[in-house]
Amino acid sequence: MDLNIHDKIIIVSGGAKGIGEGITRVLAEEGAIPVIVGKDEDDNLALLKEIIQISGKGFQVVAELTDPLECKKAIDLTIARYGRIDGLINNAGLNDGVGLEKGNYEEFMTSLHRNLLHYYLLAHYSLPALKIAKGSIVNITSKTAETGQGHTSGYAAANGARNALTREWAVELIKYGIRVNAVVVAECWTPQYENWIRTLPHAESKLEEIKRKIPLGRRMTTTNEIANAVVFLLSGRSSHTTGQLIHVDGGYVHLDRALVRE
Repeated sequence: MDLNIHDKIIIVSGGAKGIGEGITRVLAEEGAIPVIVGKDEDDNLALLKEIIQISGKGFQVVAELTDPLECKKAIDLTIARYGRIDGLINNAGLNDGVGLEKGNYEEFMTSLHRNLLHYYLLAHYSLPALKIAKGSIVNITSKTAETGQGHTSGYAAANGARNALTREWAVELIKYGIRVNAVVVAECWTPQYENWIRTLPHAESKLEEIKRKIPLGRRMTTTNEIANAVVFLLSGRSSHTTGQLIHVDGGYVHLDRALVRE
């Protein structure tokens, strides 16, 4: 299926690693022009080199997204380079373990800056260009907003807000023909996830325990599977879909727990 995103300018925050990397690669494979926004220039440039080999086109912006001025810079540089923005994928974030019992105000606010506020800022600064393009926004969110996890109040709160903003923006922007959707991630294998699992006692057995709880295939979701759903939602092929929270999780969140015992 042709997704009709050839030469579309698509910003991907956190686009050089993990889920963001998967999204960037699929965009390139579909002929879009990904704009990788991330704080590590070496990571950005390494992936940019690869996607240029795939599609011949791409761009990167070094930006610390916890800084509002850096968010604006990312959008301004993209506009200066291409003159337009056709889509925004809000993805950057970190499950940083800022809890309630052992957390504090400063850590909680830092977590919100790390995981939420740049979603708003990138959308806000992109909006004039998205209105012209009748573009699309896809927000990456986490099941922690719905299921909880424990000891991660900042991240869970940020993801609850990401879900709410997806619906709110879909309503506000519908008059411009801008669609806004979200992909909700549960157990997806990324470098960040791998680093976390290694901190646990008996890491390998814990990972197998987690996999057994994922109904479809008893395996982790891949970044490519997340990316495929994201790029489809971004594309015109999902032209009458907006305000939706799509779970790409092998049934982890919603299917009957009895399936785990089968």
